[in-house]
Amino acid sequence: MTALIILLILILLGVIIVQVSKVNELSSRIRGEEESYFQGNNRTALWMFIFMIVFLIACVVSSYYYKNVMLGYGPLKAASAHGDSLDSLFNVTLFFTGIVFIITQYLLFWFTYKYRARKNGKADFFPHNTNLEIIWTVIPAIVMTYLVVKGLVVWNTVMPDVPPDADDYMEIQATGFQFGWDIRYPGADGKLGTTNFRDIDLASNPLGQVWTDTKNLDDFQPSEIVLPVGQKVRVRITARDVLHNFYLPHFRVKMDAIPGLPTYFIFTPIKTTEEFREELRKYPEFQLPADPEDPESLSRADAFEYELACAELCGKGHYSMRRVVRIVEQDEYEDWLTQQQSYYMANIRNTAADPFKGQLLDFEIANRNTELVSTFAEANDNGKVGDIIKLKNVFFETGSATLTADSRYELSKIAELLNKYSTMNIEVGGHTDSTGSAETNKTLSEARATSVLNFLTGKNVDGGRLQAKGYGPDVPVGDNTTEEGRQQNRRTELKIISK
Repeated sequence: MTALIILLILILLGVIIVQVSKVNELSSRIRGEEESYFQGNNRTALWMFIFMIVFLIACVVSSYYYKNVMLGYGPLKAASAHGDSLDSLFNVTLFFTGIVFIITQYLLFWFTYKYRARKNGKADFFPHNTNLEIIWTVIPAIVMTYLVVKGLVVWNTVMPDVPPDADDYMEIQATGFQFGWDIRYPGADGKLGTTNFRDIDLASNPLGQVWTDTKNLDDFQPSEIVLPVGQKVRVRITARDVLHNFYLPHFRVKMDAIPGLPTYFIFTPIKTTEEFREELRKYPEFQLPADPEDPESLSRADAFEYELACAELCGKGHYSMRRVVRIVEQDEYEDWLTQQQSYYMANIRNTAADPFKGQLLDFEIANRNTELVSTFAEANDNGKVGDIIKLKNVFFETGSATLTADSRYELSKIAELLNKYSTMNIEVGGHTDSTGSAETNKTLSEARATSVLNFLTGKNVDGGRLQAKGYGPDVPVGDNTTEEGRQQNRRTELKIISK
């Protein structure tokens, strides 16, 4: 309905203009062409001058009216440490260019009025005016020098890279593609692994991570961008296909993402998402429903999210590159970190692409040791007779009771814990799948349980506290008709027989 009304108004306006033109044409014939010509000039000059006044007033009034929803004003102050300096630079530039804008607009329309064609009008000619030349040369030169110097100071403040030996920042990687972003975080080592575009496989390795670089093994690729407030962040920026732009408007971060040419940006968020929402709630513009068609929807303040956008027209799906950015307190960020799994562990570990297939990695050993410490402490404090502790990293040569070299890591830690909890008596149980004869499997399971017992006694665990037993295939935990189930059944366990 609104569009129809606007269309009718435009049609009516066109009819009025045509009719006015016809009236002017008739009046010209009546009063004479020359008189009509000068009257037309007077009217045009006057209305243009009036338009200038209305236009400048509208510029000022509309800017004031919309100030609370423009970046840099109202509640939309910069949410990064460097953002205020950029906002200040824009304000200074706006001040000087605003003055020039108003003066030039005034002169443009004033001259159309002052120098309109009139009867007996005569132009004044002067070939040279040194004073004018000095004014319009020196003043702009001084203003431009000031703006350039201030801009260089801000640039040097905002854009320096971190020193090579710095340790007070975290680094993430953002890779743009049509149409989205791949975000990569470092794992516990705090370092991003190397990448090589030749290793890119959209199905299994979209960033081309080099898996022989152990720094890659704990890197993870989350579905959202979460950053801790007050932490300096270095964003490594690149693109996989065409030119994109990494744009975080509320943090005053904007940098091109260029295929084959990594760029970067460093910023420190100073307001959490919730703190920014709290600021927005103070303004009536942000108390309106976020969805105008749903009065029951969240307010604009409560629905606010920081966002990552692409500021390049990179294709027809450009709009879909928006990603939500959450800024949280440090403890919430650490909780979020514990829920993330490395891309390598989730998608590459023990596949054909894994250069460490079949090997235990240092962080796996460390994580397992931490788990064992917690498990034995819980068993000692709250466990009961009959509780089972599965040995996840104890393996044997195929069809043999010979322990693999990697088994020593877990068994050494278990020996340490058994010596610590010296009142705990343990049964070492060996289990197999159902492949082969039951008698052979039982003999093999007993031999494997004995191998584990012998290893533990070799680490100074009192043999009187241990006993070995082979169960063969009699106590399955998986389906022996599937490979996955048979693998689950081939296991070694510790059972508490007394405390």
